[in-house]
Amino acid sequence: MIKIKKIMNQSYSSYTAEDHRMWRMLFERQTQKLPQLASKDYLEGIDKAGFVADHIPDFEKELTPRLQALTGWSVVGVPGLVSIKEFFELMADRQFPASTWLRRPDQLDYLEEPDMFHDTFGHVPLLTNQAFCDFLAEFSKISLRYIEDETAVKLMQRLYWYTVEFGLIKEDGHLKIYGGGILSSSGESDYSLHSDIPERVPYNIEEIIATEVKIDEYQKKYFVIDSYEKLYQSLPQFEKVLEHQLLVCQ
Repeated sequence: MIKIKKIMNQSYSSYTAEDHRMWRMLFERQTQKLPQLASKDYLEGIDKAGFVADHIPDFEKELTPRLQALTGWSVVGVPGLVSIKEFFELMADRQFPASTWLRRPDQLDYLEEPDMFHDTFGHVPLLTNQAFCDFLAEFSKISLRYIEDETAVKLMQRLYWYTVEFGLIKEDGHLKIYGGGILSSSGESDYSLHSDIPERVPYNIEEIIATEVKIDEYQKKYFVIDSYEKLYQSLPQFEKVLEHQLLVCQ
């Protein structure tokens, strides 16, 4: 088992009444909007993981026991952003790193870095889906094999960005959201599915790794998967494409 030194306690008792009110506001806003927009596996995962409106989730007492029983994952607190290597080490060990701080009222719609609502509400519900969990763990193991190569890191970040953070899925002939960056954003939840501005194209590894990441604006292109099983099964191809790109760049 990989050992990580920078895991921290959530310090649950330090959350204030105002923090819990902010959680409720964010939770209720998204849960009113997402039933028509989000992947069914994500929506079912909200209940399976134990999320409720009236309080911030307790990583140790609530989220982790439920996830361990379902998929063998856990949620661990981290002090904000961690290094890419530490991030992938945690996920290769099936530990999802989540920030412990929550946004302020003046940060309701825009944050420069992910907060606890993004990390938990945006991502944890899909940690109840085994195929998606297997994708995260295997992708992280692949990433660790190439972590010292700057070109490889850039390409790996693009795949993560356009799937885990900003991915769409086709379910029963309809586009739905599964990317946590969209699911935790009130504005992009509607934009990603209904706006005429962005492209929505089939999942394609070569195209994904050739597409620049947009971090300070809504996406101009979304990639659509057919299933979480197929996403997981695409990883051997991703590693082959990655190796080819690294040879080309030498």
